[in-house]
Amino acid sequence: MRIGVISDTHDNVPLIKRAVAIFNEKKTGLVIHAGDYVAPFAIFPLDGLECQYIGVFGNNDGEKLGLNKVSYGRIKVAPHSFEFGGKKILVMHEQGELAALIKSQSYDIIVYGHTHDPVIEKQGRTLVINPGECGGWLKGKSTIAVADLEQMTAELVLLS
Repeated sequence: MRIGVISDTHDNVPLIKRAVAIFNEKKTGLVIHAGDYVAPFAIFPLDGLECQYIGVFGNNDGEKLGLNKVSYGRIKVAPHSFEFGGKKILVMHEQGELAALIKSQSYDIIVYGHTHDPVIEKQGRTLVINPGECGGWLKGKSTIAVADLEQMTAELVLLS
């Protein structure tokens, strides 16, 4: 089972659509968004996913009511934990307590965003994923990640 990981889309609809196409090609069973959609219209491309998505609000998501409405409540307040595919997953936007959460070894996967810098690393039993920025506005490089829940590995996918 694979999951897709995306963050910091920042209204870049063409790249969000590209990410959706890749997640569909790779037959992900779930997509996790680590925040900073920005405007509600940036949610609509996610409706093209052939799986469900879940996410958290980021620091640039000001119109929370609109985002919540168009996502049908799939965007949660961070940090948000849930189980999927037998794995305990924590998703957040900012990495404030990241070191303590990793040290706790309470989660199989921790997903975060905000920094726009991709990170894929295994620390103990915890796979830590920051997919970088899908939007590509800050760093000039658009990336997402795809994780394999059976192997507990992830790969970074360059969109632009």
